[in-house]
Amino acid sequence: MLKDMRIAILVADGFEQVELTEPRKALDDAGAKTQIVSPSQDQVQGWNHFDKADRFRVDVPLTSANAEDFDALLLPGGVVNPDQLRINTSAVAFVRRFFDAAKPVAAICHGPWTLIDAGVARGRKMTSWPSLKADLTNAGATWVDEEVVCEQGLVTSRKPKDIPAFNRRMLELFDKSRELGQTLTAANSSQSAETGARHGQV
Repeated sequence: MLKDMRIAILVADGFEQVELTEPRKALDDAGAKTQIVSPSQDQVQGWNHFDKADRFRVDVPLTSANAEDFDALLLPGGVVNPDQLRINTSAVAFVRRFFDAAKPVAAICHGPWTLIDAGVARGRKMTSWPSLKADLTNAGATWVDEEVVCEQGLVTSRKPKDIPAFNRRMLELFDKSRELGQTLTAANSSQSAETGARHGQV
C-alpha cells in the first residue's frame, strides 16, 4: 500500500538495531523504498541494548541528504544514536524540514529525543522510553505511558515490545499521508487545467 513511497531512516552509530530492522521490513513489505541516512559515510553501527550488533550500509550520507527527496521519516531509538543526532545541526535541520512540510514521522523509544532539539515537541501528545518523560514534558509535549500514540502526523512508541503496534500505526499514517498527497496533487492538476482552459478562452 506504500508502493514507491520514499522513507528516510535517520540514524547515527548506537541505534537499537531491532527498532530499525523491524519497522524497515514492515515498510519494505508494504512497497516503500527505505534508505538509511546517517552522519556516518559508509556504515553505521547497530546495538542490541548494551552490546554491539550488526553494521548497516549507509544509503545517503547526511551531508548530501535532502528532506525534499523523501515522503516520510523514521527515527529509531537507542541511547547513543539520538544523543548524537540532537547535537548535529544538519540532522536537526533534516528532521525539522519533515515537520515544516507536514510529512509524516515515526519515532520510537529514545528517537523522540531529537524532536526536542528540532523544536517540534511542543503541543504534541507523545510517548517514548520512560526516561525521556521529563525532557519531553519540559519541551512542551504531553507525555503518556501508552504503547503507541498517533497525533498531528507523528507516531511514537516506548520500546521494542511496542514495535507491532508501532508498525501498524506507522503504516496507517504513511498510507493516509500518501492518499492525501495524491488527492492534493489531483486537485492542483484539475485546478491548473481549469485555469488554463479559462485563459485559453479569453
